[in-house]
Amino acid sequence: MSDLSTKIREYLATRGHSQAFQPLTADASTREYFRIDFGGEPAVACVYPESFDPTTQSYIDVTNLFLSSDLPVAKIIDVDGSRGIIVLEDLGDRILRDVMGPMIDDDDPRLLREAISLIARIQTATRSAFDRGSIASKLKFDEEKLLWELNFFKEHYFSTYKGEPLDAATDAALATEFLELSRDLESYASVLCHRDFHAANLMIDRNGKMRIIDHQDARIGSPAYDLVSLLLDRITTLPSPEWLADKRRYFIDVRRTLGLPKLDETEFAYEFRLQTLQRCLKAAGTFSYQSVMRNKIYFVPFIIPMFRITARAISNLGRFPVLNEVLLAEIAASETDEIQTLK
Repeated sequence: MSDLSTKIREYLATRGHSQAFQPLTADASTREYFRIDFGGEPAVACVYPESFDPTTQSYIDVTNLFLSSDLPVAKIIDVDGSRGIIVLEDLGDRILRDVMGPMIDDDDPRLLREAISLIARIQTATRSAFDRGSIASKLKFDEEKLLWELNFFKEHYFSTYKGEPLDAATDAALATEFLELSRDLESYASVLCHRDFHAANLMIDRNGKMRIIDHQDARIGSPAYDLVSLLLDRITTLPSPEWLADKRRYFIDVRRTLGLPKLDETEFAYEFRLQTLQRCLKAAGTFSYQSVMRNKIYFVPFIIPMFRITARAISNLGRFPVLNEVLLAEIAASETDEIQTLK
């Protein structure tokens, strides 16, 4: 039994509840989740490795922000900061990724459109985040944060995952392009973002309502950030440019109906492609790290598709030649490996 399992048993005993619990699958997190019986009603306990101060804990802060903005997140039922436990409303087990299947099949666009609409609704809470002094308003996808994530990719894909660090010249040239990209994207950072808005962090509850989870890392970023994450995270088949353009137009329309500033379609497409570079490389870095350091090898099949969609965005942008060369080399090497495997 893990240390976190022990903590949940101790917590349930102090509350006088049944000490039975069901472990739930975690993703790329150090937290663990357990389904428990809370006074005769099902609930989910989120257990952190460390204790926390409830008045400054990010999940609690952002949950309160989202709830006050009528955003569909799980309500907090109980908190035990000394044990690092937050008890949440049980949303069930239906994850949007499992319900929808591959997004680009688009047989039933209703759920995807609903998810896109939620991104715009999150952005309408930007002013409230600042007015409340939320933690999310004090964090930003600024040059420092964006660059850190790009360097995380560089370290953990090439060194941790492949065991082949870049040569010094390529490393330095890539660092220059990463700095340029980070500075460009910081200039777009103006709205509240979930920060990890993809179909594994959206659920369909027992009443058929779409609900947002894992929102504790919300911060100020580009209007394109969550949309890139939703449409391009963990893909194995690249969506067509036409499909992506249609989803961008829908997002722009929803924002306008919610009273948000109008986005120019051409300018937003440019921003979206810039954000694609940063977000998809960040994801590839996470997949690389998780597969090696935490043995979560189910992330591996998503790495090369992240490179393919990034390379396509670079082609449209006409910038970042060093990054383009590096990615194309990795894509070519992976295709060679696939051919050798089939022989």
